Amino acid sequence: MPRKAFRQALLVLLCFAAAGAAQAQWKWRDAKGNVQYSDLPPPAGTPEKDILLRPATARPTIIVAPPSAQASAASAPRPAASAPTKAEQEAAARQKKDQEGDAAKQKEEERRVAAQRRENCTRAQANLRDLQGGQRLTRTNEKGERVFMDEAQIAAEVSRARDVITSECK
Repeated sequence: MPRKAFRQALLVLLCFAAAGAAQAQWKWRDAKGNVQYSDLPPPAGTPEKDILLRPATARPTIIVAPPSAQASAASAPRPAASAPTKAEQEAAARQKKDQEGDAAKQKEEERRVAAQRRENCTRAQANLRDLQGGQRLTRTNEKGERVFMDEAQIAAEVSRARDVITSECK
């Protein structure tokens, strides 16, 4: 029976591997005008206009021309821009959605950090009030016993509380 379960698990893994490879498909027109399909990107030097389909995770290559070539290209008339394809529109919409999601996550993280800073500030201020209250203060040592704090320990704690207030209460 374990052998049968192993075969089934292997079959499921192979199906998942095939599904992943099927998603990464490239489609381009070669120099002769023939349409080519592959799971590998087209050969180097294939013009961007001839790449008809690319995987969603692939980004278009950007070629930067030397300054002298840019000057001559700027003076040449440009062809009319074609309307973006449906795939390009969907990719742009996905990218915009991802950017909005990232911005929302960043704002939420900033809110969380600000709330933590406010909490730290409030606790440090209350600690400072307790330290400066003039009462005898105790701490618990590593044996679990209550030990009274001396003046030097209280002064160190006051200094530490002021440092926290300086950094967190803005």
